[in-house]
Amino acid sequence: MSWPALPLKRLVDPARSITYGIVQAGPDTPGGIPYIRPVDMSASAGVPDPMTLLRTTHQIADSYNRSSVKPGDLVVSIGPSYGKLMIVPRELAGANLTQGTARVAASETVSTRFLYWALQTAMARQFWDASVGGATFRALNLEPLGRTPVPIPPLDEQRRIADFLDMETGRIHQLVNLQQNARTLINERDHSLRDGLVDHLAISVGEIPLRRFAMKVEQGASPQCDTFPREEESDWGVLKLSAIKRGHFNPSENKRLPSEVEPNKSHEVQRGDLLVSRANTPALVGDAAVVGSDHAKLLLPDLIYRVVLSPGMDAKYVAQVALSGRVRTLIESVARGSSQSMVKLRGEDIKNWPIPAASSAQQAEVVKEIERETGVTERLRNATSSLIRLLAERRQALITAAVTGQFDVSTASGRNVTDGV
Repeated sequence: MSWPALPLKRLVDPARSITYGIVQAGPDTPGGIPYIRPVDMSASAGVPDPMTLLRTTHQIADSYNRSSVKPGDLVVSIGPSYGKLMIVPRELAGANLTQGTARVAASETVSTRFLYWALQTAMARQFWDASVGGATFRALNLEPLGRTPVPIPPLDEQRRIADFLDMETGRIHQLVNLQQNARTLINERDHSLRDGLVDHLAISVGEIPLRRFAMKVEQGASPQCDTFPREEESDWGVLKLSAIKRGHFNPSENKRLPSEVEPNKSHEVQRGDLLVSRANTPALVGDAAVVGSDHAKLLLPDLIYRVVLSPGMDAKYVAQVALSGRVRTLIESVARGSSQSMVKLRGEDIKNWPIPAASSAQQAEVVKEIERETGVTERLRNATSSLIRLLAERRQALITAAVTGQFDVSTASGRNVTDGV
């Protein structure tokens, strides 16, 4: 079986064409009209809890009435996180859409539920990836959105396909949740191990502020860089904030420094450097990692500190203490910012971190124990990540095969239909 494909714009209600979300939301107004932002749409289920949505005044909502939605409308995120989808539930009737979203009202010839799945096929996603514009702000415009090819089987078959995919992707979603829960437990085990070792040491030997061991806390600079990472180590690169994540240093997270820009070589990172994020979300600010090997021509940005320690204080030990609950609690209490989406640490805040006054041998033993145990959990974490990735691929293959008519959903089982797809 194969179905003829039509562009999305041929499948919408003629009276309600594909429309940008345009409401300019003001301050959150309790009791006002809810508005839907791309951030409110999850990558999986897509439907936000109405109680969590921000609201705007009736006056603002009325002035942007063209972007309001009805139950059964399809909402598509078209901003940097383009491609998230949701079908508007009854309780969100009359909600408005902000910039970065678009409304698609299906005509009578197509099922909205089928359209929801059809826009998740590999064909649709590849078309969108090839159509997005912008170098730093990649967004999907209405014109290419309207040209998205959509296979169109008979209406009864559309409904059967939607029913099938609702059921089978639900099973996959349950498996993904199980793996995510397993990963959460693995992370909790790591935290518990680290906290236990650091707490025991603090009680045994006491604590001293890091300022006693910090010879210097310096930050880099963030010149205008290319949007892509350096391709060769002969190029200079400036680290991104994401180069430090939950105790790990990732040198590939960088932006290429244009050849015409002179690098500040004093900001080049070295093996053994203790790096600490200066700004991030409350949960990630103050994240620490050690540069484990030589990475020539990588520069510190202004959002990452380098903490230079005195002899006798192991950078790996300080990084592990910084990741412990006793220091994380302190970081979250002193981090400053105008919003909770981005807060900052001062160098003085880092110098106040309480560090167990351990000997060199005790420091080495703590680091060795944590690295040995987390090495085991890292393999388990990688296994769960691989399974989640395989499940996502299976889901994508299943959707594409069902929507394009590669099998008969009335007789198929989702447990084997992707064989050979």
